[in-house]
Amino acid sequence: MPQFFNKKLILLLAGIIVLVALIGFSMRERETLSWPEQFLKDTTGWFANAFDKPVTAVTGLFENLSDLQNTYDENAKLKARLGEYVQIKTEVQALKKENADLRKILDKEDDLSKYSPIQATVIGRNPDRWNELITINKGEMNGIETNMAVITADGLIGKVKSTTPTTATVQLVSSADPNNKISASIVQQDAANGIIEGYDDKQGYLLMKRIPFDKEIKIGSIVETSGLGGIFPSRLIVGKVVEVKIDQNGLNQTAYLKPATDFYDIKNVMVVKREVVGEEARGEGQE
Repeated sequence: MPQFFNKKLILLLAGIIVLVALIGFSMRERETLSWPEQFLKDTTGWFANAFDKPVTAVTGLFENLSDLQNTYDENAKLKARLGEYVQIKTEVQALKKENADLRKILDKEDDLSKYSPIQATVIGRNPDRWNELITINKGEMNGIETNMAVITADGLIGKVKSTTPTTATVQLVSSADPNNKISASIVQQDAANGIIEGYDDKQGYLLMKRIPFDKEIKIGSIVETSGLGGIFPSRLIVGKVVEVKIDQNGLNQTAYLKPATDFYDIKNVMVVKREVVGEEARGEGQE
């Protein structure tokens, strides 16, 4: 037994000595490697290169997908911000226009101070009667009565047709109602009076009729309310003359007027009332 043990011990020590010698041999600086070292190194390099390419490709794929997702998210955020910008820009433009309209109305109040103007906003409009009626947010509780004149910052648009405690219906001067008439005057050196009745839907012109045939009407002349009808105050701008035609009977003329106000874009209005209406005053619709 001791003899067998000694053999094993001798073999173990010999193996350790050989291993240490090999390690020392492999670690010293040499210009060439032994064939086992070359084989081991080449094999290890091949496997490393073989695994490196697919791993690099997969890693690059995931990085590209991540970059694509980040780009998509950033693009979505930019689109959302662009939508917000467009909405804000639209709101700012609307507020600017409304502010300009209100400033004009405030300036107009100075001219109409004797008529006790009441500011109001359009809250309703029937698409089937777009050129005839609008609804405003002021009514009887605000002192509004039927037949009061209604204007914008640019000029006359109509009169109050009916009221409720909190709202009022306004009949536009472009209404096809045959009783919708306005006494008007053409402002020029030789002033001419007539009656505004009728509306040309195709051209968008008001018709001023009953103008004496011997009056020379100048194109571009301003037309104002005359105040003779008893309802509308005088000197409210209605429009300007763009064309004049002699009636079939040859006794009168008809002037075509471009309205001072865009009837398709009415938002802020002002209701005015004459301070004094004489006993001889009569409704515009009865002329």
